[in-house]
Amino acid sequence: MWQQLKNRVWYEPLRQTFWRYPDRLMALKATISMALLSVPFVLTGYAYFGITLALGALAGALAETDDHPKGRIKALILTVLSFVVSSASVEILRPVPWLFAIGLAGSTVLFILIGGLGERYRGVSFGAVLIAIYTMLGDSLRPAPYWQPILLPAGALGYGLLSLALLYRHPWRLLEEQLARGYLALSAYLEEKARLFPSDAEKQTTIRHRLAVLNIEMVNALERTKEVLNSYADALDDQTELVPYLRRFMLLQSLHERAASSHERYELLSGNPDNEALMEGFGQLLLQLAQATRRLADNLLTGVPYRHPVSLNWIVNALNDQIQQRPESTRQGLSLLLHNLTQSHRALLNLKDISQRKYIPRLARDTRTLWERLKAQLHWRHPRLRHAVRLSTCFVIGYGLMQWLHIEKGEWILLTSLFVCQPSYSETRRRLFQRILGTFMGVAAGVLVVQILPTQMGQLVLMLVAAFYFFIWMRKRYYIAVIFITMFVLGAFNLLSGKGVAMMGPRMLDTVLGAALAIVSVRILWPDWQYKRLPGLISEALSKNTAYFKAILKEYRLSEEDDLDYRIARRQAHQADNALAMAWQDMQVEPKRQQRFRQQAFRLTYLNHALLSYLSALGAHRDIQQFINPEMEQFAVKIEEALVEASQWLGGDLKVKPTCRVSPILEHLNKRLSELDEGTNRQQLILLYNIAEVTDQLLDASVGISH
Repeated sequence: MWQQLKNRVWYEPLRQTFWRYPDRLMALKATISMALLSVPFVLTGYAYFGITLALGALAGALAETDDHPKGRIKALILTVLSFVVSSASVEILRPVPWLFAIGLAGSTVLFILIGGLGERYRGVSFGAVLIAIYTMLGDSLRPAPYWQPILLPAGALGYGLLSLALLYRHPWRLLEEQLARGYLALSAYLEEKARLFPSDAEKQTTIRHRLAVLNIEMVNALERTKEVLNSYADALDDQTELVPYLRRFMLLQSLHERAASSHERYELLSGNPDNEALMEGFGQLLLQLAQATRRLADNLLTGVPYRHPVSLNWIVNALNDQIQQRPESTRQGLSLLLHNLTQSHRALLNLKDISQRKYIPRLARDTRTLWERLKAQLHWRHPRLRHAVRLSTCFVIGYGLMQWLHIEKGEWILLTSLFVCQPSYSETRRRLFQRILGTFMGVAAGVLVVQILPTQMGQLVLMLVAAFYFFIWMRKRYYIAVIFITMFVLGAFNLLSGKGVAMMGPRMLDTVLGAALAIVSVRILWPDWQYKRLPGLISEALSKNTAYFKAILKEYRLSEEDDLDYRIARRQAHQADNALAMAWQDMQVEPKRQQRFRQQAFRLTYLNHALLSYLSALGAHRDIQQFINPEMEQFAVKIEEALVEASQWLGGDLKVKPTCRVSPILEHLNKRLSELDEGTNRQQLILLYNIAEVTDQLLDASVGISH
């Protein structure tokens, strides 16, 4: 019977569509578990039990982390135990308000700090805080005090068991999803970079800033994939099955480095009318590489065999023919650019050969013990401890307002603060407007739907459909997710007490109060204005770029097969670049008087990403033997020393700006370039010249910020 179903013409496209969208799969999994837990109870007249179990499943889904099935079992046990403790604590302490306020503040700080121990604990700790507030919300509706500490964890357990069963059915699914997200992020980056070919100077500045933003998503995807890979590696005794996924991850890192590299000033190449066709060709090559990485992501998600775009080979050959017909004076720079992109094309074309390499690459991991990680957070300058104190302050004040003003369902003040209060002012402000907008729109839409579906079955359908779309939009558009979770709450309260519509007025008021508490606490308690962080961020970025440059030179000298140190240096350089780009982004939504150095931040973000791009180009050509000759080595050592001094100056260790070292290097390189004819040696020196020149520009742009 099952085999006959699989042979249907419509089955395979439907299966591929189902697996192609991880967010839909997550939403369907959560909705099915909530339906299985709630529908039987609601239809038999025990709505309270069904809705409470569904809320537990909702919290369990939000607390879930990407982990190997063995790790998922441990996480599920931790989740259920923490939910029991959290819910029972509320029931025990709630009758004594002052004691409850102390317990609420202390447990919030503790759970937030526990969340900093690792990815597995982050979801569990958030879920525990969420369950405490859910227990408060259901306090007036419960038949007896012991029911919520039983039902809420039971709901989470029900969802967890369903999720675990599906994961055992496809144990590599989480890893495939994370790798696919990485390749999709790379595809978006390549599509944006294609716009550089051709581009003028003004257009290029905008594109490079957009690339810096997309690089944030790319590096975050790489980091999440690394964590999942480490989770699987820890759980497996025999890592043979993990090797193909490690290869895909290594390929993703390599493709990202080549995509991020810059060989020339593309606005100068675009300005030459003779280069118009070539520049358009490079743009098309990047677009085809973007399509190829998207197909690889599709292969990971659906199992459809990867088909390399035939047009890529044609474009590479056409560009190579065009370049060979050009005069020697303009050939070399374009040849290196084509070589870089051709290597990406060949790596994707020979995907199966890559997966058959013998050595197993190592991945960077955090080797600290849990106690060492916890202790690292226990000082007042640590952002997680500050966030924990801010959030607990919001909760205590919100609870105080509930008690003092006798606010009906004032627990929503705390729930709003939990979701709106973020570690930074900019994130909190974004969440504030999204939460308020989503809540108001959700109330309007929910009240309208309730009039159309006034029956019990209608309310149940509303609740489950709203839950499904909440999970669909949770990672994409937060305010849309809020619309649906508001409709979910309306349907749930209608099923419990028939007062869902009546509760929407208090919910809107509580949302505004909770959001206001969150933004005020972030504004008053240790506000992390970006202009204060900027000196440290640019110093850290240049320091990590220096380490990356050193690692590149070491690779040219040693050419080790397992390049773990090199990959760590590259990863840290991209993370530092991301931190700088995010600071500039965050500065845009801060109060006007706190936007000091706004123009400098814009320029520093641009220059640092340009420096990282030139370094990536140098690293991307490690496959070319003798790419660094003795003369280039001498210049490289001098630039390395200049980068070290520049980093020290930005960090405050040196009092005098080190132009005395950078400027002579630029003069010497410029003189040497004027003496050389076009060729490999000249192009190598151009790369070094670009690195030194951007470093000098970074130092000039940093004047007035660091000192």
